[in-house]
Amino acid sequence: MWDDPVTAASERNMTNARRSKGWRGRMVELAVGLLAAAGVAAQAPAPDAKAATPPAAAKATKPAKKPAAPPFKLILEPKAMDLLKATSARLAAAKTMSFTATVGYEFPSKLGPPILYTSRYDVVMQRPDKLRILMLGDGPTSEFYYDGKTMMAFAPVENLVAVADAPPTVDGALFAAYNQASTFFPFTDLLLTDPYKVMTDGAILAFYIGPSGVVGGTKTEMVAWANKDVFLQIWIGVDDKLPRRIRAMYAADPLQLRNELELSNWQIDGVIAADAFSSQKALAAPRIAFKRPTSGPPSSIAKTPSRLKQTSPIFTSSPASFFFDDVSMMVGQARPPNSNEVVSLLGSQPISSTFLPCCAIM
Repeated sequence: MWDDPVTAASERNMTNARRSKGWRGRMVELAVGLLAAAGVAAQAPAPDAKAATPPAAAKATKPAKKPAAPPFKLILEPKAMDLLKATSARLAAAKTMSFTATVGYEFPSKLGPPILYTSRYDVVMQRPDKLRILMLGDGPTSEFYYDGKTMMAFAPVENLVAVADAPPTVDGALFAAYNQASTFFPFTDLLLTDPYKVMTDGAILAFYIGPSGVVGGTKTEMVAWANKDVFLQIWIGVDDKLPRRIRAMYAADPLQLRNELELSNWQIDGVIAADAFSSQKALAAPRIAFKRPTSGPPSSIAKTPSRLKQTSPIFTSSPASFFFDDVSMMVGQARPPNSNEVVSLLGSQPISSTFLPCCAIM
């Protein structure tokens, strides 16, 4: 046999351990053995003087059912709400702000899997009464200007502009743009005077998820938030408390399409040029009415699957016909190019239920 030093050493250690127990250890082992034997003997049935019959087979016993898990309880976790309050306070305190919003939203396809479209918004705001939003993306380019007195929705390619008087605050202008022309933006809640009020109104769930170091090139903390209309996951900067990403799924959407908002290039309380909130080219363009689209849906609506009709409470004409039908542009809605399908625009909703969903025929 091979002289294995490891095995040999192990055997010597075991032997030494047995010896070190001494008599107390051996007596304990003996006592335990006797008690075990006595227990077995006590449990054994006494022999039957009559002819022994084989004992009946023990009935198989069903394993006990595990108790049902308690129902999930919706809570507003203080840590999550504190983070939402912190980011809301940072935004509300800003006298000026600018950022880039990149929105990815899914559209249904005939193949089944959704198609992803992307839009970019370059946003500049000055409280209490200035706002500019330039929109680029997978669809027509559009621009929105508000200078405290007038709001303009401008389509550079078509060289047409819709102009209307506006309330004296950013909040009022955003509500007026929606009420008059169904114009809205997916980051509207972040521009309001009191974002936290929007986040707490109707909230039924909020909890802290954990840290992340891969979003926005900075350390963030993840929070989940929900009301009866939408479930959000929000990434908030650890140091600057600015929102970096928002992911949403809407309860009213039977397809459960996913919508994501990336927020970057943040500038808080920077200097903004005085002429940033108007456009000479827009002012010189032919004007159309700033109002809600009124054209009825085309005949193709009859071919639309019912599941999509359910998510389309407001129907409009195609983007091009917004201008030819003398209705206003829905500059807040991102539109895929060359699409003639009826699709849900739930992904272009505001972050919360501040505004109602709006859908369009592309």
